[in-house]
Amino acid sequence: MNEPVRFVGAGPGDPELITVKGMRLLEKADRVVYAGSLVPKTLLQYCKKDVLAFDSASLTLARTHALLKEGYEAGERVVRLHTGDPGLYGALLEQMALLDRDGIAYEVIPGVTAGFAAAAAAKKVLTIPELSQTVILTRLGARTPVPGKEELAALASHRATMIIYLSVQRIEEVVDQLREHYPADTPVIVAYRVGWPEQKFLRGTLDTIAALVHSEQIERQALILVGEVFGEMAPGGEGIKRSKLYDESFTHQFRDAEKDG
Repeated sequence: MNEPVRFVGAGPGDPELITVKGMRLLEKADRVVYAGSLVPKTLLQYCKKDVLAFDSASLTLARTHALLKEGYEAGERVVRLHTGDPGLYGALLEQMALLDRDGIAYEVIPGVTAGFAAAAAAKKVLTIPELSQTVILTRLGARTPVPGKEELAALASHRATMIIYLSVQRIEEVVDQLREHYPADTPVIVAYRVGWPEQKFLRGTLDTIAALVHSEQIERQALILVGEVFGEMAPGGEGIKRSKLYDESFTHQFRDAEKDG
Protein backbone atom coordinates (compact mmCIF):
# COMPACT_ATOMS: atom_id res chain seq x y z
CA MET A 1 0.00 0.00 0.00
CA ASN A 2 1.30 3.45 -0.92
CA GLU A 3 2.15 5.79 1.91
CA PRO A 4 -0.09 8.87 2.26
CA VAL A 5 0.97 12.28 1.02
CA ARG A 6 2.15 14.28 4.03
CA PHE A 7 1.41 17.98 4.38
CA VAL A 8 4.11 19.22 6.74
CA GLY A 9 4.25 22.56 8.53
CA ALA A 10 7.79 23.87 8.09
CA GLY A 11 7.53 26.54 10.75
CA PRO A 12 8.30 30.22 10.13
CA GLY A 13 11.79 29.90 8.64
CA ASP A 14 14.27 28.67 11.22
CA PRO A 15 14.99 25.07 10.14
CA GLU A 16 15.13 24.04 13.81
CA LEU A 17 11.54 25.15 14.38
CA ILE A 18 10.10 22.30 12.33
CA THR A 19 8.58 19.52 14.46
CA VAL A 20 10.54 16.34 15.05
CA LYS A 21 7.86 14.43 13.14
CA GLY A 22 8.10 16.83 10.21
CA MET A 23 11.89 16.53 10.15
CA ARG A 24 11.73 12.74 10.15
CA LEU A 25 9.27 12.75 7.26
CA LEU A 26 11.63 15.00 5.29
CA GLU A 27 14.50 12.63 6.00
CA LYS A 28 12.55 9.74 4.47
CA ALA A 29 10.93 11.66 1.60
CA ASP A 30 11.52 10.67 -2.01
CA ARG A 31 9.69 13.75 -3.32
CA VAL A 32 9.19 17.17 -1.71
CA VAL A 33 6.98 19.91 -3.12
CA TYR A 34 7.74 23.09 -1.20
CA ALA A 35 6.59 26.71 -1.34
CA GLY A 36 9.93 28.24 -2.25
CA SER A 37 8.79 31.83 -1.89
CA LEU A 38 8.23 31.28 1.84
CA VAL A 39 9.99 28.06 2.86
CA PRO A 40 13.79 28.45 3.02
CA LYS A 41 15.82 25.88 1.09
CA THR A 42 17.81 25.23 4.25
CA LEU A 43 14.96 22.97 5.33
CA LEU A 44 15.88 20.65 2.48
CA GLN A 45 19.08 19.85 4.37
CA TYR A 46 17.08 17.18 6.16
CA CYS A 47 16.33 15.39 2.87
CA LYS A 48 18.22 12.62 1.13
CA LYS A 49 20.72 13.74 -1.49
CA ASP A 50 18.68 12.17 -4.30
CA VAL A 51 15.33 13.62 -3.22
CA LEU A 52 13.14 15.05 -5.97
CA ALA A 53 12.48 18.63 -4.85
CA PHE A 54 10.00 20.91 -6.63
CA ASP A 55 9.50 24.60 -5.89
CA SER A 56 5.77 25.33 -6.15
CA ALA A 57 6.10 29.14 -5.97
CA SER A 58 5.31 29.60 -9.67
CA LEU A 59 2.99 26.60 -10.06
CA THR A 60 -0.78 26.47 -10.32
CA LEU A 61 -2.92 24.33 -8.04
CA ALA A 62 -3.40 21.82 -10.87
CA ARG A 63 0.33 21.47 -11.49
CA THR A 64 1.11 21.16 -7.78
CA HIS A 65 -1.52 18.46 -7.43
CA ALA A 66 -0.11 16.63 -10.46
CA LEU A 67 3.30 16.47 -8.77
CA LEU A 68 1.78 15.05 -5.59
CA LYS A 69 -0.32 12.54 -7.51
CA GLU A 70 2.59 11.46 -9.70
CA GLY A 71 4.76 10.72 -6.68
CA TYR A 72 2.00 8.92 -4.79
CA GLU A 73 1.14 6.68 -7.73
CA ALA A 74 4.83 5.86 -8.22
CA GLY A 75 4.99 4.60 -4.63
CA GLU A 76 7.19 7.46 -3.44
CA ARG A 77 7.14 9.02 0.01
CA VAL A 78 5.72 12.46 -0.78
CA VAL A 79 5.93 15.58 1.40
CA ARG A 80 4.13 18.82 0.64
CA LEU A 81 6.08 21.37 2.69
CA HIS A 82 4.16 24.46 3.81
CA THR A 83 5.41 27.52 5.63
CA GLY A 84 4.27 27.93 9.23
CA ASP A 85 1.26 25.73 9.89
CA PRO A 86 -0.51 24.27 6.82
CA GLY A 87 -3.97 25.08 8.18
CA LEU A 88 -3.42 28.84 8.48
CA TYR A 89 -3.52 30.76 5.18
CA GLY A 90 -2.01 27.72 3.50
CA ALA A 91 -4.54 27.04 0.70
CA LEU A 92 -4.76 23.57 2.20
CA LEU A 93 -8.45 22.89 1.71
CA GLU A 94 -8.38 22.88 -2.09
CA GLN A 95 -5.34 20.60 -2.15
CA MET A 96 -7.05 18.10 0.14
CA ALA A 97 -10.20 18.25 -2.00
CA LEU A 98 -8.26 17.19 -5.10
CA LEU A 99 -6.56 14.36 -3.24
CA ASP A 100 -9.96 13.20 -1.95
CA ARG A 101 -11.34 13.32 -5.48
CA ASP A 102 -8.53 11.10 -6.75
CA GLY A 103 -8.66 8.68 -3.83
CA ILE A 104 -5.21 9.64 -2.56
CA ALA A 105 -4.57 9.24 1.16
CA TYR A 106 -2.94 12.10 3.04
CA GLU A 107 -2.01 13.34 6.52
CA VAL A 108 -1.46 16.82 7.93
CA ILE A 109 1.45 17.50 10.29
CA PRO A 110 1.07 20.82 12.14
CA GLY A 111 3.78 23.44 12.34
CA VAL A 112 4.76 26.52 14.33
CA THR A 113 2.95 29.53 12.93
CA ALA A 114 4.92 32.76 12.55
CA GLY A 115 2.69 34.61 15.02
CA PHE A 116 3.67 32.34 17.90
CA ALA A 117 7.32 32.33 16.82
CA ALA A 118 7.29 36.14 16.68
CA ALA A 119 5.97 36.47 20.23
CA ALA A 120 8.60 34.02 21.48
CA ALA A 121 11.46 35.76 19.67
CA ALA A 122 10.28 39.14 20.97
CA LYS A 123 10.09 37.68 24.51
CA LYS A 124 6.41 38.47 24.80
CA VAL A 125 3.42 36.41 25.86
CA LEU A 126 0.06 36.51 24.12
CA THR A 127 -2.13 36.16 27.20
CA ILE A 128 -1.82 37.84 30.59
CA PRO A 129 -4.40 37.35 33.36
CA GLU A 130 -6.92 40.19 33.58
CA LEU A 131 -5.30 41.93 30.60
CA SER A 132 -5.96 39.65 27.65
CA GLN A 133 -7.15 36.04 27.50
CA THR A 134 -8.08 36.00 23.81
CA VAL A 135 -5.87 35.94 20.70
CA ILE A 136 -7.29 36.85 17.29
CA LEU A 137 -5.41 35.71 14.16
CA THR A 138 -6.64 37.59 11.12
CA ARG A 139 -5.79 39.59 7.99
CA LEU A 140 -7.11 42.48 5.94
CA GLY A 141 -9.37 41.59 3.07
CA ALA A 142 -7.75 42.01 -0.35
CA ARG A 143 -8.01 39.89 -3.49
CA THR A 144 -8.97 37.22 -0.99
CA PRO A 145 -11.84 38.93 0.88
CA VAL A 146 -12.80 38.38 4.51
CA PRO A 147 -16.40 37.90 5.68
CA GLY A 148 -18.08 41.16 6.65
CA LYS A 149 -18.37 40.15 10.31
CA GLU A 150 -14.58 39.75 10.36
CA GLU A 151 -13.62 43.20 9.18
CA LEU A 152 -10.64 44.42 11.17
CA ALA A 153 -12.54 47.26 12.83
CA ALA A 154 -15.21 44.83 14.04
CA LEU A 155 -12.62 42.46 15.52
CA ALA A 156 -10.84 45.39 17.14
CA SER A 157 -13.91 46.06 19.26
CA HIS A 158 -12.84 43.16 21.49
CA ARG A 159 -9.55 44.89 22.34
CA ALA A 160 -7.97 41.41 22.47
CA THR A 161 -4.42 40.45 21.55
CA MET A 162 -4.30 40.49 17.76
CA ILE A 163 -1.89 38.98 15.22
CA ILE A 164 -2.46 40.33 11.73
CA TYR A 165 -1.03 38.43 8.78
CA LEU A 166 -0.55 39.43 5.13
CA SER A 167 -1.40 43.09 5.68
CA VAL A 168 1.75 45.10 6.41
CA GLN A 169 1.75 46.63 2.93
CA ARG A 170 -1.45 48.46 3.98
CA ILE A 171 -0.25 49.52 7.41
CA GLU A 172 -2.13 52.84 7.39
CA GLU A 173 -5.42 51.09 6.75
CA VAL A 174 -4.66 48.61 9.52
CA VAL A 175 -3.94 51.44 11.94
CA ASP A 176 -7.04 53.41 10.94
CA GLN A 177 -9.33 50.44 11.57
CA LEU A 178 -7.69 49.45 14.84
CA ARG A 179 -7.87 52.99 16.22
CA GLU A 180 -11.65 52.84 16.09
CA HIS A 181 -11.36 50.83 19.32
CA TYR A 182 -7.76 50.59 20.55
CA PRO A 183 -6.14 53.66 22.19
CA ALA A 184 -3.51 55.45 20.12
CA ASP A 185 -0.78 54.38 22.56
CA THR A 186 -1.55 50.65 22.22
CA PRO A 187 1.75 48.76 21.78
CA VAL A 188 2.45 47.32 18.32
CA ILE A 189 5.24 45.08 17.10
CA VAL A 190 5.90 44.48 13.41
CA ALA A 191 7.84 41.24 13.00
CA TYR A 192 9.66 40.90 9.67
CA ARG A 193 10.74 37.51 8.27
CA VAL A 194 10.45 35.71 11.58
CA GLY A 195 12.92 32.85 11.90
CA TRP A 196 15.05 33.96 8.94
CA PRO A 197 18.62 35.36 9.31
CA GLU A 198 17.32 38.85 8.46
CA GLN A 199 14.60 38.75 11.12
CA LYS A 200 13.74 42.23 12.40
CA PHE A 201 11.33 43.69 14.96
CA LEU A 202 9.88 47.20 14.90
CA ARG A 203 8.34 48.33 18.19
CA GLY A 204 5.98 51.26 18.48
CA THR A 205 2.36 52.20 19.05
CA LEU A 206 -0.64 52.69 16.81
CA ASP A 207 0.48 56.33 16.56
CA THR A 208 4.03 55.57 15.45
CA ILE A 209 4.16 52.16 13.77
CA ALA A 210 3.23 53.21 10.22
CA ALA A 211 6.13 55.66 10.03
CA LEU A 212 8.53 52.98 11.31
CA VAL A 213 7.32 50.48 8.71
CA HIS A 214 7.82 52.97 5.90
CA SER A 215 11.22 54.02 7.23
CA GLU A 216 12.39 50.39 7.14
CA GLN A 217 10.69 49.81 3.75
CA ILE A 218 8.88 46.70 4.93
CA GLU A 219 6.21 45.71 2.43
CA ARG A 220 5.78 41.95 2.79
CA GLN A 221 6.56 38.89 4.92
CA ALA A 222 5.79 40.69 8.16
CA LEU A 223 3.24 40.28 10.94
CA ILE A 224 1.54 43.01 12.96
CA LEU A 225 1.13 42.17 16.65
CA VAL A 226 -1.22 44.47 18.56
CA GLY A 227 -2.30 44.64 22.17
CA GLU A 228 -1.47 45.65 25.70
CA VAL A 229 0.44 42.40 26.24
CA PHE A 230 3.21 43.76 23.99
CA GLY A 231 3.98 46.70 26.27
CA GLU A 232 7.22 47.00 28.22
CA MET A 233 7.34 45.06 31.49
CA ALA A 234 8.34 46.86 34.66
CA PRO A 235 11.58 45.70 36.34
CA GLY A 236 10.90 42.56 38.34
CA GLY A 237 7.46 42.23 36.78
CA GLU A 238 5.94 44.76 39.18
CA GLY A 239 2.22 45.20 38.57
CA ILE A 240 1.79 42.05 36.49
CA LYS A 241 -1.28 39.96 37.24
CA ARG A 242 0.15 36.54 37.98
CA SER A 243 -1.41 33.25 36.92
CA LYS A 244 -3.23 31.37 39.66
CA LEU A 245 -1.45 28.18 38.61
CA TYR A 246 1.64 28.89 40.73
CA ASP A 247 0.05 31.18 43.32
CA GLU A 248 0.85 29.94 46.85
CA SER A 249 -2.70 30.75 48.00
CA PHE A 250 -4.39 28.81 45.20
CA THR A 251 -5.53 25.21 45.56
CA HIS A 252 -5.83 22.97 42.52
CA GLN A 253 -5.80 19.28 41.62
CA PHE A 254 -2.08 18.84 42.20
CA ARG A 255 -1.39 21.15 45.15
CA ASP A 256 -3.04 22.50 48.28
CA ALA A 257 -2.75 26.18 49.08
CA GLU A 258 -0.02 27.15 51.49
CA LYS A 259 -1.37 28.45 54.81
CA ASP A 260 0.19 31.19 56.91
CA GLY A 261 1.55 30.10 60.22
